[in-house]
Amino acid sequence: MVEYIYFLNKDTVIIKPPKKSPLFLRTVVVLFAMVCGVCICLICLRQIGSITVTKFQDIQITEKSSQDSHIVDPERRIPHLHYPTPKTFSRGECAHNPVRFFAILSTQRSGSGWFETLLNSHVNVSSNGEIFSVMGRRKNISTIIETLDNVYNLDWFTSASKNECSAAVGFKWMFNQGLMEHHREIVDYFNRRGVSAIFLLRRNPLRRMVSVLANSHDRYAKLLNGTHKSHVHSQEEADALSRFKPTINSTSLMSDLKEVEMKAAMALEYFNSTRHIIIYYEDIVTNPMKLKDVLEFLSLPQLELTSRQIKIHKGPLAEHVKNWDEVFKTLNGTEYEQFLHMDYKV
Repeated sequence: MVEYIYFLNKDTVIIKPPKKSPLFLRTVVVLFAMVCGVCICLICLRQIGSITVTKFQDIQITEKSSQDSHIVDPERRIPHLHYPTPKTFSRGECAHNPVRFFAILSTQRSGSGWFETLLNSHVNVSSNGEIFSVMGRRKNISTIIETLDNVYNLDWFTSASKNECSAAVGFKWMFNQGLMEHHREIVDYFNRRGVSAIFLLRRNPLRRMVSVLANSHDRYAKLLNGTHKSHVHSQEEADALSRFKPTINSTSLMSDLKEVEMKAAMALEYFNSTRHIIIYYEDIVTNPMKLKDVLEFLSLPQLELTSRQIKIHKGPLAEHVKNWDEVFKTLNGTEYEQFLHMDYKV
């Protein structure tokens, strides 16, 4: 733009500034509005992305998991290989044999005991039981890490230990045994040490509820000759325990089932960044070939896995609940109605 200069006299010069173009001002305003709009959109997108709404139905009821058991990053399909050097013994000629680390993450009465005996029937697997059932081992994250180090260093001895020639070593860890409270530190440990997580869940939490109540009753009733047994190895013992029919609290039933769902969904969300697989108890019962997925996940030789444990509650669920009519009325027509009819044959 041209500036206009006026000479009033020889000593005075007045310079008149150019007039601002309306088009230029409008362009500036539009550009400023666009920049502000982009910033606002970015902030909203970040906030929306930070909100995670996890529905257990999306995890459990998709039915895709029955075919695609592996929920693993494709780049991490092969487990980490370790060469531990125990402090308590020498691995001898097995020192050059690699070891895989794993942990079975589950809830009580979800078939984890049976599942673990199946794994331990493999000549190369050492799964050391529910080690964090002892409060002192999980009182804080320091004792948890110390216990984990002992297990994965092969310095943890149980009847299941294969010692120097173990090709895979692990244990059972229940959700309510410090796993959820210290999930950040544990996920960091799993990723840093290369621990593979095996989620063992139930498709029908109503059946699990029956098992929980019956087992709790037997702790005090001791139906087997004055002895409490959580797992049995004979059909006679299983029949004796299954005669007791628990009464389910129908008032809190809906909220209890919801709590179980949310706890499982939360655990899967917490450990999503780990190398993991999701296995359902019912799938193994109806199709033992699903165990091949677990051995493949751990990169172990495919062998037949067996267990001496006998299932206690068989047949239709209605035969094992004292107030079945009340339970049926409570769940019928709700999102949990499917649990009333979800039976399987053994």
